[in-house]
Amino acid sequence: MNKQRSDFRALRVKQLDGSEPFRREGSSLPHSIADFWRWAYSNLAANNLRGHLAEFLVASDLKATERVRIEWDDCDLHTESGIKVEVKSAAYLQSWNQSKHSVISFGVAPTRAYDNKINARKSEAARNSDVYVFCLLAHKDKSTLDPTDLDQWEFYVLPTETLNTKLNNQQTLSLGRLMSLKPVKCRYGEISRTIDEALNAAKSSSGELTAPSTSDGNKDSK
Repeated sequence: MNKQRSDFRALRVKQLDGSEPFRREGSSLPHSIADFWRWAYSNLAANNLRGHLAEFLVASDLKATERVRIEWDDCDLHTESGIKVEVKSAAYLQSWNQSKHSVISFGVAPTRAYDNKINARKSEAARNSDVYVFCLLAHKDKSTLDPTDLDQWEFYVLPTETLNTKLNNQQTLSLGRLMSLKPVKCRYGEISRTIDEALNAAKSSSGELTAPSTSDGNKDSK
């Protein structure tokens, strides 16, 4: 490989544990990565961070947290059996002052995936996953809102093919419209199994079945 080209390959990012210090002139400073995390990421109800949290919750259910989150990947998660998962989140409650509950809407627009072979985005937009998991932080009382309480979340699983067939290139999806597509509702701890069952049900008519995930979504249910 050309040296100049190899110098600009994607970074290989390792997982941090929070204890790593910031440094200056070869010496450690008083603040650590954990300090940064507390400062930047304590508001789990913030829109962008809630989306990352939803991805983590699904990944942990799928036993897929070994690698770090890749911002520019073609889909949010990959199971050990090769299923590509897209995760979307929404909530009734926001961090800011509200006069009423937020209207639930999920982004489902086709996107141009990044192609590592050509170091550019693909020319055509598509939904690049096999299945979507819609994560709704359904709690409606700000005084008791706690995104770490998984009983406050609802999870809905829907094969991507259903979105492609019913929505074509539609950009957003309301909760009511999502319900009309008959997703499978499940709890945390059931997402992995539900994905396998939903994909197999969608493909059973053609005789094409999805290999079960190697993890049991009902284990370690919380």
